[in-house]
Amino acid sequence: MKAVSTLKRTSCALAVLLASTAAVPAFAQDAKTTPAQSAPAETTPAQGTPAPAQDAGQAAPAPASPVTPQGSAAKADKDPNAVVAHVGNATITQADLALAAEDFSAELAQVPPNKRQSILTDVIVDMQVLAQAAEQQGLDKTDEFQKHLAFLRLRALRNEYVQKAVIQSITPDQIKAEYDKESASFKPEEEVHARHILVKTKEEAQQVIKDLESGKDFAAIAKSKSIDPSSDNGGDLGYFKHGQMVDAFEKAAFALKKGDYTKEPVQTQFGWHVIELEDKRMTTPPPLAEVEDQIRSTLLRQKFETVMADLRSKTKVDVVGAPAGAGAPADDAATPSDSDQEPAGTDAPAAPGGTSGSGQD
Repeated sequence: MKAVSTLKRTSCALAVLLASTAAVPAFAQDAKTTPAQSAPAETTPAQGTPAPAQDAGQAAPAPASPVTPQGSAAKADKDPNAVVAHVGNATITQADLALAAEDFSAELAQVPPNKRQSILTDVIVDMQVLAQAAEQQGLDKTDEFQKHLAFLRLRALRNEYVQKAVIQSITPDQIKAEYDKESASFKPEEEVHARHILVKTKEEAQQVIKDLESGKDFAAIAKSKSIDPSSDNGGDLGYFKHGQMVDAFEKAAFALKKGDYTKEPVQTQFGWHVIELEDKRMTTPPPLAEVEDQIRSTLLRQKFETVMADLRSKTKVDVVGAPAGAGAPADDAATPSDSDQEPAGTDAPAAPGGTSGSGQD
């Protein structure tokens, strides 16, 4: 009984979602993403702020293939006209289930594959029952319903056009070409991987140095004595470049050789630091696999903007009563978005002193 109840609740939830959601492709509003920009972004460590990387291209990749009613094991050649259920004077076919599965690919991804067919069937059956009741009351004849239907048609046509003119136009070769272009202009930068131990007083820092000189482990001391959140990771700050840490800390870290630690405490506005250098290297472009989705998103945004500009130039637009220039679309309004998809970003290391991040490599 519990399993049946859970299944019905899921079915009802999908039914509610069906009335309020629509598949809309996502496009970026921000600047172009390049392989060079996938490295940690600059921060203002002098103010003690964290240093999260800002992904220059927030666009999502092209939508993935929809989840099928049967899950990944569903047969591609299943007869779309196969009857699944009869509801009053309506017939539900396999094609109806496929359409519902396409709209709910994200939600269905969380449903066991062997239950997708039954859940989708329940959703469409409930929709048909409610729709037929509405028709019997003449609700489909009201002006309000007709306006809503016209709007849904407009949105569906928009989505179909974007799918064909924009999303399907971006090819793997275009993505590779963009990656090669950005990689060719990539400028290597020196970066270091460091740990630190932060304490309140110079005397405490000097004792830490004595402990290290006696052979104690840096990470172990950091976990027991450091007041920085990075202490949980043994003081590990990951990789960072010039300009990402406060001046005194940066100067000391970059002056070290691999495996060395500062023999004198380093003072910043956060307290007193003892720093150990784990590694020093020059940055390189990330592999294509890491930035492929970001590049695709950038190309999608650029293509969408080009298509919209072309269509706008051929269409007379007169926004009645609007201020001058209101006929041109604002970026936020003109570009479809989908908050369900986000590109993978690269987090920068923490600024030492009260903040921490995930800039580890």
